Amino acid sequence: MLLHIHPDNPQPRLIKTVVDILQAGGVIIYPTDTIYGLGCDIFQQKAIERICRIKKVDPRKAQLSFICPDLSHLSDYAKQLSNSTYRLLKEHLPGPYTFILPASKMVPKILQSKKDTIGLRIPANKIANEIVMSLNRPILSASLPGELVEDYTDPEVMYENFMNEVDLVIDGGIGGTVPSTVIDCTGDEYKLIRAGAGEWKE
Repeated sequence: MLLHIHPDNPQPRLIKTVVDILQAGGVIIYPTDTIYGLGCDIFQQKAIERICRIKKVDPRKAQLSFICPDLSHLSDYAKQLSNSTYRLLKEHLPGPYTFILPASKMVPKILQSKKDTIGLRIPANKIANEIVMSLNRPILSASLPGELVEDYTDPEVMYENFMNEVDLVIDGGIGGTVPSTVIDCTGDEYKLIRAGAGEWKE
C-alpha cells in the first residue's frame, strides 16, 4: 500500500492506519528529517527479522537504531546517562542526529549490539513523530538499501521496489539524500562515528 500523508499536517486517521499495521507486526517505509527509513514496532521480533532480511544483514551486527517521540521515555531504553550527555541530547534533538547510548534491559536483545548499546533518534519530522506518539513506543529506524538516489528519496520508486517486501510505503514528499550524523556517547568522550546532515564540532 502507498499512503499519502501530509508532511506538515499528518491526517490522524492515516496515522492510525500506520499504527494499526505496526501493531500487527507490519513493516513500513517512512520519512524522517534525513532519508526515508525501514521501520517496525521494536517489540515485534519477526518484523525486525524481516527488515534484516531486506537489508541482508545479521540482526546482531546490523546498525539498527530507533525513533522515540521525545526524551521523556529515554530512561526506559538508555541507562547511566550523565547530566552532560542529557544536555547534549536536549540541545540537538529533535534533529538529524543518531546518538549511541548504553542500552537498558527494556531494549529487545535483537536490537542490542555486542556492546549493549542502542542508537537513538528523534527526527524533526511530523509524520515520524506522530507515528511514534500514537504508537506510544519507539519504532525501528534502518536505512533503505538502494543504488540510485531515487531508490531512497522518491516514495513512488520505493513502492515499486519494495511493495512485495513491506506492508506500507508512506509518501510524505521527496526525502533527503544525506543520513543522520552519528555520535557515540558511551565512552569518556563523545566520538563522531559518521558525519551526516547534522553539524558537529569535536
